[in-house]
Amino acid sequence: MTINCFIPYGLGEGIENTVNELRACSLVHKVYIISAEQPQTLPADCEWLKAESINNTETIKLIAKHADASYLLIYTKTSPIALSQFAIERFIQVGEDTGAGFIYSDYYEMKEGVLSSHPVIDYQEGSLRDDFNFGSLLIYKSEAFRETVDRCQTNYSFAGLYDLRLKLSQKWSFFRIPEYLYTEIEIDNRRSGEKIFDYVDPKNRQVQIEMEQSCTEHLKEIGGYLKPGFDDLRFDENQFIVEASVIIPVKNRVKTIEDAINSVLTQKTTFPFNLIVVDNYSTDGTTEILARYAASNNNIIHLRPDRKDLGIGGCWNEAINHLLCGKFAIQLDSDDLYINEHTVQKIIETFYEQKCGMVVGSYQMVNFKLEEIPPGIIDHKEWTPENGRNNALRINGLGAPRAFYTPLLRKNKLPNVNYGEDYAVGLSISRHYQIGRIYSPLYLCRRWEDNSDASLDVVKMNGHNTYKDRIRTIELKARIQLNNQDGK
Repeated sequence: MTINCFIPYGLGEGIENTVNELRACSLVHKVYIISAEQPQTLPADCEWLKAESINNTETIKLIAKHADASYLLIYTKTSPIALSQFAIERFIQVGEDTGAGFIYSDYYEMKEGVLSSHPVIDYQEGSLRDDFNFGSLLIYKSEAFRETVDRCQTNYSFAGLYDLRLKLSQKWSFFRIPEYLYTEIEIDNRRSGEKIFDYVDPKNRQVQIEMEQSCTEHLKEIGGYLKPGFDDLRFDENQFIVEASVIIPVKNRVKTIEDAINSVLTQKTTFPFNLIVVDNYSTDGTTEILARYAASNNNIIHLRPDRKDLGIGGCWNEAINHLLCGKFAIQLDSDDLYINEHTVQKIIETFYEQKCGMVVGSYQMVNFKLEEIPPGIIDHKEWTPENGRNNALRINGLGAPRAFYTPLLRKNKLPNVNYGEDYAVGLSISRHYQIGRIYSPLYLCRRWEDNSDASLDVVKMNGHNTYKDRIRTIELKARIQLNNQDGK
């Protein structure tokens, strides 16, 4: 068994060190250096391949033509890499033992001189997001790689590697080795909470368009694509006392809860609405603030659940099923606030105008002092009404603020978790009903040190990503079943 290695050209000693690491393994047959221009100096015993980015489909096809060993390795970074003991031998051994078409592993990360463990997660059927982290060392069975490339008909500038992965998963298994088989240098020193909005940065718009196209092709090929067309909604239920309820689940937000409440109380509408705050056993003074507001305003319902095992999703279920909940339920996080006094009115008008079961707005990123911070306005234009419910399986969230037609939410209960509960129910609703969109900002989203996702360690991030991938897997299976039933 032998392996060919393909690495992008990088400046400095990084590429020499990486080549030396690879060449130390006797199973390495050839090492190819990929760059658009011929390097002035090429490491010994390496060949140059003229190609653009590793994410370009033409580059993927060029690699396939040179995949004449049993396996091939693609390194996706230009910084140096250090292989663990017999790492390549281990990759190939596992590939042979499992028959997997793609193998990846956990790794160590060197960041600002500190070495830390970076486990990755297992791939699922619903792992459709384009930012799934396999690490930077990708090992393919050459037979699987070549066969898959033959099925890649669209030439992408940015989504080539993503498209290859999706098509590979249709016929070949993926296998994660839960061992730390290499060390990579991390040059992005931002906290996790600062990275999560990269995919909605306007400068990445063309990338998102390609990713959506590739994912849509994949869904069509596996039977998970939903054609245009939605079930009708009439909004003719009359058992509701008010037209809308703003719902705020809260636990220990004494610094921000008054701002959130006041942004609701200043709303101007042509219909009656109320505010339901679900106080999940706060201990920092939040409860006393809520009690004071509720005592002076009959439109504020202060709920303290009997249960003590509720996450954010469970708190939402408490509010949605309350007798005083309105026909429409509008989300507000306890550390955020509406951008002006017309937000609730605009959301409800959108329900009737777009005849949708759920509305998703846009928001503006601000710091604790409500000063705008990058990337500014988040409008989630990476998914659209035309193809939104299909592309929603690829992106990592639907946006905010979110609002729901209450009867649908009473049928589609939110999972009792603290992360991903809104995404899960949004996917479920979109299976049958239109999601309305508002692209102007309705919401000031505060980023500060107490945000739940401000700076998560890798284990927590992995837990969040695994859960959302599981949500996608459930929804994907449901859509495939739905299509099969319609076909019959």
